[in-house]
Amino acid sequence: PIHALFFLHGRSESAQEAHLVDTVKVIFNESYGSGSGVSGEMKKDLIVVAFDHRNHGTRLIDQKRNLAWSEDPAENNDQHAIDMYTIQTGTAEDVSFLIDHLPSFLYPLGERTIVEWGIGGTSLGGHSTWIALSREPRLTLGIPIIGCPDYTKLISKRAKSSRIPFAPPYFPTSFKNIHRNTRSRKTAVPRQGHFQSIFWKKVLVLSGKEDRLVPWVASAEFVEGLEVGEGGVKRVVVEEGAGHECTNGMRRRLDYL
Repeated sequence: PIHALFFLHGRSESAQEAHLVDTVKVIFNESYGSGSGVSGEMKKDLIVVAFDHRNHGTRLIDQKRNLAWSEDPAENNDQHAIDMYTIQTGTAEDVSFLIDHLPSFLYPLGERTIVEWGIGGTSLGGHSTWIALSREPRLTLGIPIIGCPDYTKLISKRAKSSRIPFAPPYFPTSFKNIHRNTRSRKTAVPRQGHFQSIFWKKVLVLSGKEDRLVPWVASAEFVEGLEVGEGGVKRVVVEEGAGHECTNGMRRRLDYL
C-alpha cells in the first residue's frame, strides 16, 4: 500500500518554489528519514504530488489575473475576488481529476495501490486545500497552511481594506449567490461551522497570529466550530509572532502525518 499527498503552492508562485520543496522534504523525512523513529524504520510509503495552479507556472496565461486590488493601475485587478476563487475551485477539480487517473499512469500494471489520499498547501494552496477537502470524499487528510476556509469573510475584509465595495462589478450578484449557497450548505447540518463532508477526516490547521494577508480572524469562527466526529482528528496551531509565512515551527508540526 502507498499513501499520496497533494501539496499546493501559493498565489503567483509555482510548484518549483524552494520553500515548497523544503516543506516537502520535511514531509518525506517524517516517512523515510530521521523523523521515522530511532531505527529509521519507515512510517508510511508516501508519494507527494505537486502541480501548478491554473494560470500559474507552466499554466500561466495572464499574470495580471493573479494580482489583487491596488491603487496603482498597473498592479490593479478589478476581478480579483472572482479570479482567486475560480483558481481555488479549479484546483479542487484538478485534484479530483488526478485522483481518478493518476494511479493508472503511475502503476499501469497494478504494481501498487494508493490506499489514502491527503492534501496540503500554503496560502492560495491552503484555500484550495479547504475546498478540495470539503468536496472530495476520497481525501481523508488535510493540512491547510496560512489558508482560509471562509472565502466570503476573507475577501470581504480584503475589499474593505482596499476601499472596494462589496457590490458589482467587483462582486457580481451571480458570484455572491454561489457563496450564499455554499455557506448555507456549510450550516445546514446540526452544528455551526460543520462541513458534513469533513466528518471522520484528519485536519491540521497551521496559521500565523500576525498574518495580515490572511488574518486568523477570518478563519477562527469556522475552524473553532468545525466538527470532525469521533473518527476524525482536528489540530489547530496559531503560531505567535508568525505572519503570512510557512515557518520552521509550522514545518515541525508536520509530524502530525
